[in-house]
Amino acid sequence: MASASVGLIFLVCNFVVLHLSAEEEKEHVCPSTFQCGEFGTYSYPFTTAFNPRCGICVINCTDTFPTIGLSSTGPWYRIKNTFSNNKSFLLSDYSLQYVATSNRCHVFQGSTFHLPKSTSLIFTNLHNITLWKCHKTFNRNHSVPRILACPNFSIYHSNHSDDVTSFLSCKPFQYPLFLMLELSDKCSRCVTGGGRCQDLKNHKFHCINKRKERRKLRLLLGLGISGGIIVVTVLGLLFWCLKKVKLRSLGMGSGNIGKQTMRMKTNIEGSKVYFSVPVFSYSELEEATNNFDPTRELGDGGFGTVYYGKLVDGREVAVKRLYERNCRQLELYMNEIEILACLRHQNLVTLYGCTSRRSRELLLVYEYVSNGTVADHLNGEQSICGTLTWPVRMRIAIETATALSYLHASDVIHRDVKTQNILLDTNFSVKVADFGLSRLFPMDVTHISTAPQGTPGYLDPEYHQCYQLTDKSDVYSFGVVLVELISSLPAVDLTRKEDEINLSYYAMKRIQCCAFDELVDKRLGFDSNYKVKRMTTLVAELAFQCLQHRKDFRPSMDEVLETLKRIESADYEVRKAAEEKEENDVWLLRNMENLQSPNSAMYKWGSSNSITPTASR
Repeated sequence: MASASVGLIFLVCNFVVLHLSAEEEKEHVCPSTFQCGEFGTYSYPFTTAFNPRCGICVINCTDTFPTIGLSSTGPWYRIKNTFSNNKSFLLSDYSLQYVATSNRCHVFQGSTFHLPKSTSLIFTNLHNITLWKCHKTFNRNHSVPRILACPNFSIYHSNHSDDVTSFLSCKPFQYPLFLMLELSDKCSRCVTGGGRCQDLKNHKFHCINKRKERRKLRLLLGLGISGGIIVVTVLGLLFWCLKKVKLRSLGMGSGNIGKQTMRMKTNIEGSKVYFSVPVFSYSELEEATNNFDPTRELGDGGFGTVYYGKLVDGREVAVKRLYERNCRQLELYMNEIEILACLRHQNLVTLYGCTSRRSRELLLVYEYVSNGTVADHLNGEQSICGTLTWPVRMRIAIETATALSYLHASDVIHRDVKTQNILLDTNFSVKVADFGLSRLFPMDVTHISTAPQGTPGYLDPEYHQCYQLTDKSDVYSFGVVLVELISSLPAVDLTRKEDEINLSYYAMKRIQCCAFDELVDKRLGFDSNYKVKRMTTLVAELAFQCLQHRKDFRPSMDEVLETLKRIESADYEVRKAAEEKEENDVWLLRNMENLQSPNSAMYKWGSSNSITPTASR
């Protein structure tokens, strides 16, 4: 036993020395920085196409403009701008050059475009464009450009809304034009500390800090070789003796050990409730989602992928599978369970259950809401159907406000209110979802000091500046949702002017100037329907109050809800008649003033004088 331990230690030492020399040689080959295009110098984790193993994201510097590949096979996006010392990028394929100049049919094989999943890099989709995926037998209008021809289908792009009817037999395909690429917090800390980021299987992150590892290994080699042989030998013998004594005293053979292990596993997975929420086994949810079949994906959130599933009892469910298991994810997981376990409301998504904290993966099980999100219907794949009429949008606003008012009354701040988190059932009733970032808000405090978290375009500016979270932060985000409902415009659009990229700023400028006709979606009937015009104007004015920069100037969620109910229930026929009567009275008053004015009298007097002489002749 001792001789075997000595031999093993010498083998390990030789391996460590060889490993250190190989790593030093590899780092010598990889440049620490490199020049690329108009934005200057780049460094790890980015690398060039000539040294693809020296980083985790390749920048192509051979083109006129630098491009970044989302994967080894593309697509390639042009770098439009860089931030944070060239560690964050604004990417664009605005001219569709990648699709048009490359045979990239595999990008369009599915029904949607999937961004890469990585624990080191964060890809944020800022703006989509609708392309048309048509069968190869499609008889196209030659004025509509075909940008890609594939064996079984072709891809078309039209800039004219009138061309939609030409593509009734085709399927819309949302292709991202603008992306934001940035390092994840873990990878950023790893790189700052001199390490290298690595994506492991099952979406797990690993930081390889070779400097620290070399220092530790050399220290261990210097201190450990002399005494390691004796220590390992003694510990090995001691462990072997203790194990034999323990097994003999318990009377356990190998068969008993196996049974004990299975019993422990059952205790971990088989607990019935957790925070008063039913607990599912991992295998049960794996079966419900058909082994997490990619074709059952409902969407990707900030922290996990959501799958459609069907339980043994027949219930349809949405199963959220967190990307990785770490302290941060476990905190969000427990936070969402703790909050939803205490809440019951017809406009909040219902949590059916979860897996144990000790399960191999963290899974949350919700009721399945089948009609997509409000964002899908406003400016996504389902916006073409035009099913969100003004009465439906008004009801969505009221039901969402009702849910948020209930949350605030329950001392909960949602912190991520956006149209992507407002689900719709088949009757277009609202289900507010995604409580991972939500916070319990004690009644005896005015705010919670916490780092700003949320979605760009919806984030309360005062919370972003002062790090003070209040219930008025949800009010600001809901103001953005109101503007989206009346305008059908996305919360962030990089194709707008620089000071109007955020929809909140775009709307505030037009509401201040009373240019409601420039803000409200024409398809709602703003120009032809008095009731729609009046209601959308009042909702825009309410959104203006919600979007005030200072939280003290914003209404509470209860006040917002009451205002929306008054707007919906008002008698607009009476208002219309009153306004028409007022306009008629003003018209008569102005005409009476003209009859009595000095200019009018002089005109009549002059006319009589001119007529009299003619008559005397």
